[in-house]
Amino acid sequence: MASAPKMRIKNPKYSSSSPVRTLSSIEPPLSLLPSKAEIFKLVAVVSIAVSVAIACNYVVTFFNRQPKPFCDSDAEFDYHLSDICDSCPSHGICTEGKLECMSGYRRYGRSCLEDGDINEMAKNLAKKVESRACESYSQYLCKGVGKVWVQGDEIWNNMDKDNATYLYAKQKAMDIVGNLLETRHTGTGIKELKCPDLLVESYKPLSCSIRLWLWEQALFLVPCCVLLMGFGLMLQRVRRRHYLSVRAEELYEQVCDILEETALTSRSVNGEGEPWIVASWLRDHILTPKERRDPLLWKKVEDLVQEDSRLDRYPKMLKGEPKIVWEWQVEGPLRSSGKKSKANINKRKSNEESNLGSNQDLRRLKPRELLKC
Repeated sequence: MASAPKMRIKNPKYSSSSPVRTLSSIEPPLSLLPSKAEIFKLVAVVSIAVSVAIACNYVVTFFNRQPKPFCDSDAEFDYHLSDICDSCPSHGICTEGKLECMSGYRRYGRSCLEDGDINEMAKNLAKKVESRACESYSQYLCKGVGKVWVQGDEIWNNMDKDNATYLYAKQKAMDIVGNLLETRHTGTGIKELKCPDLLVESYKPLSCSIRLWLWEQALFLVPCCVLLMGFGLMLQRVRRRHYLSVRAEELYEQVCDILEETALTSRSVNGEGEPWIVASWLRDHILTPKERRDPLLWKKVEDLVQEDSRLDRYPKMLKGEPKIVWEWQVEGPLRSSGKKSKANINKRKSNEESNLGSNQDLRRLKPRELLKC
């Protein structure tokens, strides 16, 4: 009997479809791996967390860190390059790692700064000492009282106080005064102060400064004043001479007009009138009261009258008293009706109010009435 053919069973290992099914069963699903956006978010979160952790660690370390102590001021070891302690700041005193500032300085942080209140106090003290010394010197220069050199201890003792702040301010003020004022030591070791000459000028009163300046410049000012006075006197003399000359000529013109008119009037009335006029009467009529007190003015008028050949001067007895009379000697008028002299008279009337009334009366005065005066 023939046997049935055996069927060959295929090995799944060599099957054509088995590798595909095997690879697909091994690969993970696509939703298992994160996307690029998720990766970026993860990196950002991790970075922020690390930064916050570092910052918190720095803050905790900073606040928990103890400051380094200060190196002792009297230590011989050089701590400037050491990490064990900080060097002691200027104007500070360091002991056992602690800092204390010197007098006149205050602590600001880990340094010592100058105290502004002490500086102001020192300036005020120095100003008081300066005023005391300069006022004493200025009184000596102006009134002869006071002192040139003032004892420093005498001034400071009046302002002594016991607190440490004042003592330090006083020490600083003494340094300022030493640079500002002149100092010297007496034989007994006492320190004296003197205000400089340039500074004492600001403490002198104005009247004293002027008086001292005049005294210092006396050798120069006296000759100048003498020259000015001489020049003023010479100028005054020249002006007076000019005034006397001009005024005498004006009065001379008036005298000529009056004498000429008197002579013509006396001839026109059949010789009844007098052709002459008493010189003193004529003087009192044409001169103002102020001009009468100046004898030189009328003396110049008399000189002009004496030099004029048309006028005659001779003595005459009137009422038992000798008088000098003036008379116009020319027959007929030789002047142009006295126009020029009248114009001068009118001009003089307007300039001198005191002479206005007498000049107007004189122009209207008749020869006979003038003789009655």
